[in-house]
Amino acid sequence: MNLSRTLTAALLAMAIVMPAWAGPTLDKVKKDGVVTCGVTTGLAGFSMADRQGKYTGIDVDTCRAIAAAVLGSADKVRFVPATAQQRFTLLQSGEIDVLTRNTTWTLTREGDLGFLFAPPNYFDGQGFMVAKKAGVKSAKELDGATVCVQPGTTTELNLADYFRTNKMTFKPLVIEKLDEVENAFFAGRCDAYSTDRSGLASSRAGKAPNPDDYVILPEVISKEPLAPAVRQGDDEWFDIVKWTIFAMIDAEEKGVTSKNLDDMKKSDDPEIQRMLGVVPGMGKSLHIGEDWGYNIVKQVGNYGEVFDRNVGPASPLKLDRGINALWNKGGLMYAMPIR
Repeated sequence: MNLSRTLTAALLAMAIVMPAWAGPTLDKVKKDGVVTCGVTTGLAGFSMADRQGKYTGIDVDTCRAIAAAVLGSADKVRFVPATAQQRFTLLQSGEIDVLTRNTTWTLTREGDLGFLFAPPNYFDGQGFMVAKKAGVKSAKELDGATVCVQPGTTTELNLADYFRTNKMTFKPLVIEKLDEVENAFFAGRCDAYSTDRSGLASSRAGKAPNPDDYVILPEVISKEPLAPAVRQGDDEWFDIVKWTIFAMIDAEEKGVTSKNLDDMKKSDDPEIQRMLGVVPGMGKSLHIGEDWGYNIVKQVGNYGEVFDRNVGPASPLKLDRGINALWNKGGLMYAMPIR
């Protein structure tokens, strides 16, 4: 009995002091010299390539922040555009290192598909967009409507649930590629288009012949926490992706921006000192450089900067912070302590 107790105590002690097991992804990324991210085939504000092939958006900046943390440069990234149906196969097969593609964190995607989700980089909800001339004021008026939707998404299930719950019928027009879904809606092939409300705002701003001719209905029919995903079984890489998001949120909370960063390194705030590597240790814990947090904010910005330039009121999408505000300003963005 005493031997058993001694062995148990020793195993517990080892569990306490042992670091997270190293995984293959960080080694692969360092060897390749690039972080490979799965992104959308084109969604303004989240992931969109211009004519020169330069990508911008919240999901793009999330990938760039991971590269800044791991490789010291936000430019050491490779983007792989993926449809809603392709994205999970790309991650499972190892063709991408992380999925930063406006993807909803759900139980089955973790339990059945074998993924782990980092903290959401955007909290959203599904809605409907209609042509203003239709005179529809509420989703409850869509009984019998034809609705454009993409396959392989939570949108499909939510749509069916909403209409069944409200004892209404609808005719789905299912199209895989995003640009083809948008084209079908704006060509009048369906009465409504349903996806995340941020996606509706993006489509209206970027694809509508005249954005003022379309309205997003007030109903929000689901919770859609959009978050980066990685493969299960590589805790080291999961920690890096997770704490990259937390660092961006924490930097905003602490008032650290890409412009005042070097002055803020002189702060007496211990959390800022740890985040920016003035006091070492956090980088070692993640198996990356001590300047990981500094590089994220310097090269990409804090969460507020990323939100504002991609989807905020001054952007084409003109979205307010809403529930994506910091936790101490009425929102859901909350970073775990860096210590």
